[in-house]
Amino acid sequence: MLNLPTTEERLGKSPQRLVRYFVLVMALVYLGLGIWFWYSADQPSVGGLISLGPTARRILGTILILYGLLRSGRVYQDYFRKKSTLDEHE
Repeated sequence: MLNLPTTEERLGKSPQRLVRYFVLVMALVYLGLGIWFWYSADQPSVGGLISLGPTARRILGTILILYGLLRSGRVYQDYFRKKSTLDEHE
């Protein structure tokens, strides 16, 4: 077999570092969209691709906020929390 270096050896750092920050940014995007929908619920709709009423904007905003919180919690648990010594031995 050929003794080829792995991707991590060639790049010098793990691509996993980029993934964790991308997933964190996406969680913040969902939170921001949800907050924006709640903020803009009382403002008149200016047309566009989809026109939503105030109630639909609040419902969609609530769903996006909850989803963003869920994703940010998972991102923290999966990528940013220090692993305990018990998890490493299992």
